[in-house]
Amino acid sequence: MADVQIIDVSPRDGLQNEPAIVPTEKKKRLIEMLVDSNVKKIEATSFVHPRKVPQMADAEQVIKQCETFGEIEFVALIPNQKGFERAKQTNVSEVNWVTAATETFNCKNIGMSIDENFGQFKTIVQESKALNIKICFSIAVSFGCPYEGEVAPAKVISLVERAAEVGVDRIGIADTIGIATPKQVKQLLAEVMQVVPSIPIAIHLHDTRGLGLANAYAALEAGVNIFETSVSGIGGCPFAPGAAGNLATEDLVYMLERMGVRTDIDFEKLLAAADFAASLTSNQPLGRIRQVEKRGKCK
Repeated sequence: MADVQIIDVSPRDGLQNEPAIVPTEKKKRLIEMLVDSNVKKIEATSFVHPRKVPQMADAEQVIKQCETFGEIEFVALIPNQKGFERAKQTNVSEVNWVTAATETFNCKNIGMSIDENFGQFKTIVQESKALNIKICFSIAVSFGCPYEGEVAPAKVISLVERAAEVGVDRIGIADTIGIATPKQVKQLLAEVMQVVPSIPIAIHLHDTRGLGLANAYAALEAGVNIFETSVSGIGGCPFAPGAAGNLATEDLVYMLERMGVRTDIDFEKLLAAADFAASLTSNQPLGRIRQVEKRGKCK
């Protein structure tokens, strides 16, 4: 059994800001390659309004395509109640609700205040449970905001407590603009896990300033064992000009396996998925291991 769980978000976070529409069949192929590499949980799409994120307009079709992949868990991001109404009509395993730790980011990203956003969230929690759909509550800009600067840990903890009260299945802490340091990550996650010891905590890391792996190690040291990453490091935050993408799944797997932390992921097949993901993006791929000329196994 794996020591950690890796949730690959490349089909959603990796592709959502691509200007050229990626055909549904190519998204399915990326997901298929991730499944083949033994990634057990994948954030496949987002039920956002097609006018706002045209790349995700085929959300229903993507989830339908995923039905052929057996026991894999598929996650879909939902920004609001309307997104949930669409998601619940599919066979999605889990919905990921995102709010932000700052009012400005929340308004610009979602068009609501934090309280308005949370009010909608509360209305769908019980319905999702009745439908046997897991629900994750993710907190964007948990370490720093492009509009309000550094984020006080107390703001994040307050949202964690509110989410726990309504009965979420998982809580995600996101370094949306890739500004966190290992010390910040370890301290905040240790506090989060102390506040909600019985709820699984995930960390979502961006590698904007090259600290993604260091921050992943800090999260591991704090006791976190769920990581959201993207093959080839594709994606990134549109609100951080010039920002690099997500922490590359293959880089994290390489580091963890070298440390003796089991991921149960087939590294060579994961590299193939990273190569394919890179071919779908117009940005420079971020993954470092896939660029190594001689690809050795994790030893």
